Amino acid sequence: MSTAKKEYKRVTVKSLIEMKATKEKISMLTAYDYTMAKIVDGAGIDVILVGDSASNVMAGHETTLPITLDQMIYHASSVIRAIYRALVVVDLPFGTYQGNSKNALESAIRIMKESGGHAVKLEGGSEISESISRILTAGIPVMGHLGLTPQSIYKFGTYTVRAKEEEEAKKLKEDALLLEKLGCFALVLEKVPAGLAAEVAASLTIPVIGIGAGAGVDGQVLVTHDMIGMTHEFSPRFLRRYLDLYSEMTNAFQQYISDVKSKNFPSEKEQY
Repeated sequence: MSTAKKEYKRVTVKSLIEMKATKEKISMLTAYDYTMAKIVDGAGIDVILVGDSASNVMAGHETTLPITLDQMIYHASSVIRAIYRALVVVDLPFGTYQGNSKNALESAIRIMKESGGHAVKLEGGSEISESISRILTAGIPVMGHLGLTPQSIYKFGTYTVRAKEEEEAKKLKEDALLLEKLGCFALVLEKVPAGLAAEVAASLTIPVIGIGAGAGVDGQVLVTHDMIGMTHEFSPRFLRRYLDLYSEMTNAFQQYISDVKSKNFPSEKEQY
């Protein structure tokens, strides 16, 4: 006998725990501005991630490292003003929590107070456990992030799949259990083998949300600009493009240019 799916007027940290318990998959997408967030939230997404991927998508940087705390607060504030239903998670940017738990707490507090975000996300396991614990003592919900951690790109030197080797897979499993024990409400696993991700998800009571981590986890996250095809240079195996907005927008812009040049726009009906 199937159980009716619960409708959430407002998604919270508690909602995600319930979704895992009832085996309802969690949907998560990124947003960095008011207009996009309003569309994504209105569509019924469960979680909006204000990711430090804004460094790449919005500012054109090669990595996520350059984006600042002030910039993340700006993006998060824009998103918060648009949403009515989704849980909004905000990335703590590189340099705001690694190696200094006091700085981590101050950064998380600034995000919560100045942007109105609902939770923060940090990359790493045991090496940042002190920062996670300190943030949690202030009552700020924390989402973890293991596997490929883009803020550590210069350490890894590549964006290839992580934890393929036994030693790294063992550490990932240990870190996942540690993050749950510390009090994280959820975990993102990025670019790890599907079998390993499924094993981690089954071992935890908190939800595991994957990106390039297979179907055996509790939910999925993609960068919105990638999945709607506004970007076209980035085509990893895990990305499904639901639209080709790059081509459609290019065609629309070219048609506009043509209409202006040919004096077809504006028409008599389009002027006062």
